[in-house]
Amino acid sequence: MSLASPGPEPLIERARAGDDAALGQLLEMYGNYLRLVARSLIGRALQLRLDPSDLVQETFLEAHRDFPGFAGAGEPELVAWLRRILVRNVASQVRRHRARKRDDRLHVSLEVLLDRSGREVHEALVGRFSSPSAEAARREHAVLLADALAALPADYREVIILRNFEHLPFDEVAARMGRSAGAVRMLWVRALEQLARSLQGLR
Repeated sequence: MSLASPGPEPLIERARAGDDAALGQLLEMYGNYLRLVARSLIGRALQLRLDPSDLVQETFLEAHRDFPGFAGAGEPELVAWLRRILVRNVASQVRRHRARKRDDRLHVSLEVLLDRSGREVHEALVGRFSSPSAEAARREHAVLLADALAALPADYREVIILRNFEHLPFDEVAARMGRSAGAVRMLWVRALEQLARSLQGLR
């Protein structure tokens, strides 16, 4: 989908009418966003060896099953609903991990996870860019940012996630990426510049 594509409301209505294909298309619109939330949670906050894509697929399965209970009318409510399902799945993994290995760092309440998941995606990059255009304003900006981030080259995407979402210092980012700290700083600047260019249509 393009960054400034129409909102999901028509798909929501079709899904409510029992159109499984529309529901599948609707959920796929949020794959990049949910993967970013999942990675933010498990990469920095929980330090667990989980696959964000597996968590997103589990979230999609539950959302497909439970969609008749979704009472929202638009994208903000849908994003919040999907995020709650995702965080519940992450919390479930935390509880399983804690049952196998006692670790006080894993005593994180569901409410804290929900709050953190919202802040991580909505605040980490949104504040760096100007307000979206009238055309794109109908869409959730964090979702559009996640889609733009997913379209970047892999090394650009990785340096932004490590620096802006996992909040790692440049030395640690460099170690993770097998580069010098100076090279990582330059890569990060170029990555942000390319992300900004890709978001020009939102302004």
